Amino acid sequence: MVSLSGLNPSQREAVTTLRGPLLVLAGAGTGKTRVITFRMANLIANGIRPDRILSVTFTNKAAREMRERAMSLIGKHMKQRPVVSTFHAWCVRVLREDIDALGYPKKFVIYDRSDQESAARTALRDIRLGDGAMKPSDLINRISRWKMQGVQDSEASSHTESDFDFLAAMAYKKYQKQLRACGAVDFDDLLLLTVKLFQDHPMVLQKYQSRYDHVQIDEYQDTNGVQFRLIESLVLPHKNLCVVGDDDQSIYGWRGAEVEHIIHFGNYFPGTKIVRLENNYRCTNDILDCANRLVKHNRQRHDKTLIAHKKSLTGVRFQVFDDENAEAENVVQEIAYLVRELGVKPKQVAILFRTNEQPRLFEQEMRRQKVPYLLVGGQSFFDRREIRDLMAYLKAIDSPRDEVSLLRIINTPSRGIGDTTTEKVLQAAVKKGVSFWDMVPIAASEGIIPAKTLASMTTFRALLQRYASVMHENPRMLAPMSRQLLQEINYEGEIAKQYKEESQQELRRNILEEFINSIGQYVERNEDPSLSGFLETMALMDREEESDRDEKQESDCVRLMTLHSAKGLEFPRVYLVGMEEGFLPHKRSIDEDTEKAIAEERRLAYVGVTRAMDHLTLTRAKSRMKWGKRRESIPSRFLFEMQKEPGEPLPEEHISREDSPGAGIAPLGTPMPAVRGSGSGASQSTHVPNEFEAPPF
Repeated sequence: MVSLSGLNPSQREAVTTLRGPLLVLAGAGTGKTRVITFRMANLIANGIRPDRILSVTFTNKAAREMRERAMSLIGKHMKQRPVVSTFHAWCVRVLREDIDALGYPKKFVIYDRSDQESAARTALRDIRLGDGAMKPSDLINRISRWKMQGVQDSEASSHTESDFDFLAAMAYKKYQKQLRACGAVDFDDLLLLTVKLFQDHPMVLQKYQSRYDHVQIDEYQDTNGVQFRLIESLVLPHKNLCVVGDDDQSIYGWRGAEVEHIIHFGNYFPGTKIVRLENNYRCTNDILDCANRLVKHNRQRHDKTLIAHKKSLTGVRFQVFDDENAEAENVVQEIAYLVRELGVKPKQVAILFRTNEQPRLFEQEMRRQKVPYLLVGGQSFFDRREIRDLMAYLKAIDSPRDEVSLLRIINTPSRGIGDTTTEKVLQAAVKKGVSFWDMVPIAASEGIIPAKTLASMTTFRALLQRYASVMHENPRMLAPMSRQLLQEINYEGEIAKQYKEESQQELRRNILEEFINSIGQYVERNEDPSLSGFLETMALMDREEESDRDEKQESDCVRLMTLHSAKGLEFPRVYLVGMEEGFLPHKRSIDEDTEKAIAEERRLAYVGVTRAMDHLTLTRAKSRMKWGKRRESIPSRFLFEMQKEPGEPLPEEHISREDSPGAGIAPLGTPMPAVRGSGSGASQSTHVPNEFEAPPF
């Protein structure tokens, strides 16, 4: 039996509810992962076979943590194990078994963002629309929104709201046709095609329905329309669905997440039992009081109030600076003092901001004051040109139909195959409905390909086929064969051509070495490795887990990150900067001027506040430079909403440019103005200053 003695009453209630639909409202820092893993173990203790329990979450990191914690509870000796997966990884399993029913090969390729944009560029050309009229990235974003809503390419034309949408719908059809021809799917297709498979082939759906007696969904507030339909169809026979989430932390509306799924869960699944987890073990009482007052201004939410289990040593601080430079200088100066004089570890500190352009001044100050920092969300390891080139080689080796990858590397490094020739061959292939390689001999006979270019193409194809043979027959040699491939094509020469400085060349060589190492690590960790398996693993890898940050994530650095990146994390000390109208809430939400848009921004602010464990500082600048002119800033409405009483001014500390260095440093012993928690809820009526009205401080 599983011991439940370490659970509080509400956690125990959730863990012991084993039948029917269950909604666990898990506020920030209330132990949701603990609940979902204990419940999994309790199901097994009550006779449910482990492999008949499916638990789904959103990131590989969360799935790995859930799996490890569950196995520590049920024992690693068990032969059968519960299925713990991300949505996308689980859908890949389904599609690998049955996607051929939709006319795709079982050995399909998963396109990354770069591959998608190449396909989008071709689609735009096909409808005679150049990059000037619509960017490939804009088309991909529009297609992604349609797919997250469950809209197929054949249906998009009836979901248009503008001329842009009308053109995008035309390009969507071309884009999808190109992917099908290449035996490829994109990341959104993994979900959309699984739903389509279940809709069009009831026997396939029945097969998966009969595999699981219980389904658990983590971070349920982040589900989009397609994910909801997937879950709904999967649990239809038994309704044994447990979802864990927090509507107050639903911050991915721009990514298709629909907060209504968790708010109206009981309507979708009648007979739902609701358990509220309100005991917060992360934040102090002052921090939670601010968070509770803030989020109560959202009208569409489940009623709940987080209860603190930690007393505040210092209050929440609100600081105002003359301008954005003073804000960055003083915040970083305070952090430098904390680190050098008081022994605070840099990794215990985070600076959170709303937009990607905000960290520039803070980075500048971090460097000037020599404070170690890590900007979370910088360039992805897999976005680097060298990695994309090698990935394209491996994809073209694994799947000759993958023409997007093929065209990327057919003349990289240069082998005398010009863009004009390849474009003509590709257009002819599309017209005839054959693959690029099948078109080559036809094009040669028609004089489209010069003899010298044909020889280069033939040699190149032979190289791909040779490596395909070795890598497929002996997958444990994937790493050394990839290294040999780089040597054979003289990729070092390509690096030398692209980067003139030796230091840059060395950096790129190190990046490639790290990538080869990742192939070796994949082979070591898998009993049955394959080239397809490695490429699939890379395609499903979460951006926050990529190799350029793996070593740094545990390093002793101050974290600079957006509020979206910070979700799920916690830090002893948090600086939430730029608390101004236009930043938080974001200008787009203000322009949209809808309750829904502002509500999501308020939830984003709530997420930022609840990342702080012990110390929280909120800052703003009185003025900022905008398009070369200094303009006054308006305090964020969320600062007003965090106050104890409506209309009561916030006690802000104003730090002017004339103040002596270090004036804003709390640890020096100077008492700081703070908001002390009262525990009272905020009024639903919110006063928001307009730009013609002086703020109340």
